[in-house]
Amino acid sequence: MQGTFRYPDGSEYTGEWNEDGQRHGSGQLIFNDQAKYRGRFENGLFSGLGSISYPDGSKYDGDFLQGRYHGLGVFTRCDGMKYEGQLQEGKIFGLGLLTFADGSHGLPRNEGHFENNKLVRREKCTDIIRKAVACAERAKSQHV
Repeated sequence: MQGTFRYPDGSEYTGEWNEDGQRHGSGQLIFNDQAKYRGRFENGLFSGLGSISYPDGSKYDGDFLQGRYHGLGVFTRCDGMKYEGQLQEGKIFGLGLLTFADGSHGLPRNEGHFENNKLVRREKCTDIIRKAVACAERAKSQHV
């Protein structure tokens, strides 16, 4: 079933619903602060490919699971700093690359294994970065 619903806080969802009245399938949720999510929902939560943009200009494109960044994706901060790689339970966790706003990667290069948003081991991870960028492009190109 398709439809639009405006929540009491001013947020608005347009998209598919399941039989239990939960957001489920493709949809768009605009929050009352004007943050916007476009992508897949499962039982009311962001799940699968999606894109979220925040009022400060930060954005994330990639995989979600149970409402959090999880899998592969690209997170870009409002100051232009960017992370491309693996995420887990809403945190930078796994292989990836950090790029500063000026396009540099730091010296030594901030590429490798991250845990809880921190680089813990430097290593080349070209394949994961390529997959994360491809995932982000698929998320951005979804039609809701």
